[in-house]
Amino acid sequence: MQMNNLKQIKKELNNLKALVKCAEEFNMMGDLTRLKVCYLLCRHKELSVGEIAKIVGISISAVSHTLRKLKKADLVENRRDFRHVYYKFKQSPLAAMLRSRLNLP
Repeated sequence: MQMNNLKQIKKELNNLKALVKCAEEFNMMGDLTRLKVCYLLCRHKELSVGEIAKIVGISISAVSHTLRKLKKADLVENRRDFRHVYYKFKQSPLAAMLRSRLNLP
């Protein structure tokens, strides 16, 4: 490979912001509980924290902690309806990849 090509390819790695965001998104999927929550939110339009806790079989506190991490990574969004908080998965390349990988529509 020529030196000019190597320099050009090396420049592609300079988009540190995009690389960091991608690494953070993939890190979110490395935990089984987070992956289960993402699966549910990919499969269903929205679910409440309590519903997710019952389905996954973990505490509401653990679900809230997981959803906080997913929200910080900009993967989910929420809305409050009086005492209940509902979450849904944001449309993103990661969501599309997850749906594809998990054989979801």
